Amino acid sequence: MLIHNADRRMQIYGALLLLPAAVLLATFAYLPTIATLINSLFLPGFRGEPPSFAGLENYQLLIEDQTFWRVARNNLIYALGTIPTSIALALGMALFVNARLPGRGFVRMAYFTPTILPMIAAANIWMFFYAPQIGLFNSLLGALGFSGVNWLGDPSVALGSVIVMTVWKEAGFFMIFYLAALQGMAPELKEAADLEGTSRWSFFWRVTFPLLMPTTLFVLINALINAVRVVDHLFILTKGGPNNATNLLLYYVYENAFSFFDRTYAATITVVILLVLAVVATVKFAILDRRTHYQ
Repeated sequence: MLIHNADRRMQIYGALLLLPAAVLLATFAYLPTIATLINSLFLPGFRGEPPSFAGLENYQLLIEDQTFWRVARNNLIYALGTIPTSIALALGMALFVNARLPGRGFVRMAYFTPTILPMIAAANIWMFFYAPQIGLFNSLLGALGFSGVNWLGDPSVALGSVIVMTVWKEAGFFMIFYLAALQGMAPELKEAADLEGTSRWSFFWRVTFPLLMPTTLFVLINALINAVRVVDHLFILTKGGPNNATNLLLYYVYENAFSFFDRTYAATITVVILLVLAVVATVKFAILDRRTHYQ
């Protein structure tokens, strides 16, 4: 009886410890998700009228919305351009600054500096870089004898310009996680590999990279989320233009909710985004978990 009561007290104690986190998670994650799902089943009310129940009509409109498919395609290109590049660059930078080199602390600070800049400030800096007449990039091209490029006004290069800025902003952030993982590895592994005459590439591919898989999985999920939640620097740089060439999913949600005042349609797009993220994250965990070593 005493053991049973002690176990019950421990269960109650554990539940009380988890209660604040559970309340915060329910308040800021689960309840908004449920409310968004409910709102997606209604049509907006006009002239003070309450929203009317529409069932799946918003989802039918979404399927027929050519702008949505254009934006979804843009977001896919944006994700494919930012996620692998940011992760590969972050891993390379982490390997470089983890080695013994002069001024290593300064190099680490230089790599991490873009991360600590607010996104609005970073977007304004890159707006100057991309300016057609006085921008840094066009000034360099002019000095080399080339004509300037309308980096943010040409639909063929505008999305690529946004991708470059995002990679510059995110790579240093992901580098910190890889650097921490590298510094947590046992130095005996490298010493044993040197005694065996293992090449640097073989050691990286057979030892270092497999041990970095938990970090890679974490960084992949964060990079995926970052590739979807893009609003602030689009608002500064392009506002989704020209002709929706840089419009991405979350910015399209923002437009529908706060520019077109169609919050039920914005809720519909949000539900679709959440479902896609859940599916992609599940597939990532299923594939990478087999190659992930936590010990």
